[in-house]
Amino acid sequence: MMRNVRLAAVGAAALLALTACGSGSPSGGGTTTGAATEATGSESAAGELKQVEVGVIPIVDVAPIYLGVEEGIFEKHGLDVTLTLAQGGAAIVPAVQSGQMDFGFSNVTSLAIGRAQGLPLKLVATGPQTTGDSEDDFAAVMVPEDSDVKTAADLDDKRIAVNTLNNINDTVISEGIRQDGGNAETIEYVEMAFPDMVGQLEAGNVDAIGAVEPFVTIAEAAGARRIFAQYADPIPDLSVAGYFTTDQMIEQDPELVDAFVAAMKESQQYATDNPDAAKAILPEYTSLEPDVIEQLTMPRFPQEHDIESLERVIELSVEGGLIDEAPSVEEMVRQ
Repeated sequence: MMRNVRLAAVGAAALLALTACGSGSPSGGGTTTGAATEATGSESAAGELKQVEVGVIPIVDVAPIYLGVEEGIFEKHGLDVTLTLAQGGAAIVPAVQSGQMDFGFSNVTSLAIGRAQGLPLKLVATGPQTTGDSEDDFAAVMVPEDSDVKTAADLDDKRIAVNTLNNINDTVISEGIRQDGGNAETIEYVEMAFPDMVGQLEAGNVDAIGAVEPFVTIAEAAGARRIFAQYADPIPDLSVAGYFTTDQMIEQDPELVDAFVAAMKESQQYATDNPDAAKAILPEYTSLEPDVIEQLTMPRFPQEHDIESLERVIELSVEGGLIDEAPSVEEMVRQ
């Protein structure tokens, strides 16, 4: 039986501090510190643009939507967008459900779990995708330099830190271990915030970490080694996350949803075509240092969700006991 425990943070600084630059908390409980840039222009001043609020997380994955706002892509599609930063989906999901926000950002496993539990949420636009390069992806399972772990199968009986238990990271790490011939049932997963992982790995409190950028780069600078890429290796072309809204929004205002999807696709393509700009936007909503930004690996930013990868994530969610019955792709994705 897989063992899951929670490890409290021990004072490590949160490197991805939220910026305080506006209004709104998606939960009313202070989990959000502010909204990002609003599109401006003569149309907005005349009140012709539709006001849209989107809940996002301060990670590299959402760089395209920030670029889209800055470059006027959303304004071109008739939208005046406010980006509201939250610590995670726990604040974003109820805000979108209640109509306080129009759209939100979440990983696909969380949305599959939510849909299976009857939440009326649906993906409308894709987000980050693995690079597909085991040696250079934006996520990696990492160990101390002197660890005897050399392969995924060597992680049997080890303690591995993940940001959230019973979610996308422990799911794909376990699948990678199984594919390499290991016994994922022996793993002890420890819930830990991404910013705390490097310090806890150095202290010996965990044997490995399931890191994402910028913490992969930070961990490598501290001497940690990559073992395998949990996004790139187990599921080809894994679509990690995306933007969602409610069934009610899709039914009541399909034109607004169409405009948002079109703007997101264009923003994703802009980030793909302008990788330096995607990195340059990061200081707008994170506290990352320039030397870290220069070295980190960005995700791919496709225009379309990879349906096969989504189907596999849903299957793994059932196999891992996260959900009892798999939602269909039609229930999960607006197509």
